[in-house]
Amino acid sequence: MRGVNTETQRVTRPPGSVVRRLAVPGGVLTAVVGAFAYVAAVDPNEPGHYPACPLLQYTGVYCPGCGGLRSAHAFVHGDFAAALGANAVAVAGYLVFAVVWTLWAVRSVQGRPLRLDPGPGLLWGVGALLLVFTVVRNLPFGGWLHP
Repeated sequence: MRGVNTETQRVTRPPGSVVRRLAVPGGVLTAVVGAFAYVAAVDPNEPGHYPACPLLQYTGVYCPGCGGLRSAHAFVHGDFAAALGANAVAVAGYLVFAVVWTLWAVRSVQGRPLRLDPGPGLLWGVGALLLVFTVVRNLPFGGWLHP
């Protein structure tokens, strides 16, 4: 059996295999860090740098993503209150990404795949949360959720 030391029954890994297993998670992290670095450098609060949200532009309705760039900009600059004020759901998404990416990287180092099976209940719950967030932020009493 290749790669198995029969005396200790431990699996030995060929050199460089950890680096190879971390290539995809590392590439994803590099892309995300690059996107956040760009948003940190190019302020979305200044007009003309990013396109307007089409839903907001044509209907006046805030979508669940409205304020996401301003939230990312504030988050990168350490202004967490402003990030939450711009889009609280986006901040939750950043934190969920960080946790899932960390689990992915750890499991990749261990040579085990990351299997996410959220199930229909969780997916419906996230969808319902996004729907409620969108509806409330567009009602008069939900003005505190406007970006």
